[in-house]
Amino acid sequence: MAKLSLFERRRRRVRTALRKRAGGKPRLSVHRTGQHIYAQIIDDADGRTVAAANTLGGKGANVEAAAKVGQDIAAAAKKAGVTSVVFDRGGFLFHGRVKALADAAREGGLEF
Repeated sequence: MAKLSLFERRRRRVRTALRKRAGGKPRLSVHRTGQHIYAQIIDDADGRTVAAANTLGGKGANVEAAAKVGQDIAAAAKKAGVTSVVFDRGGFLFHGRVKALADAAREGGLEF
């Protein structure tokens, strides 16, 4: 078995902790790259994506763009009938763009 990167170890640790306290809630998963940021709400019980948002249509992925994605995912979640989720930051630190997305999603009405 190959040695896992620090990022992958952190991602698995976060996901394992989420499973313990999720209680059947959907998961708000965040993925960040150098150019874009993606968010999706995943129902792990059914194995399907309920709602998704990203910065692909816009220009850049700064903190303001991440906040816009947070607002978009909250609106899409409301439309799909989801109000409460667990936040899955993956292996990313809760800082900067990830934090901006989470704060905007909370302001948009998602509870986590």
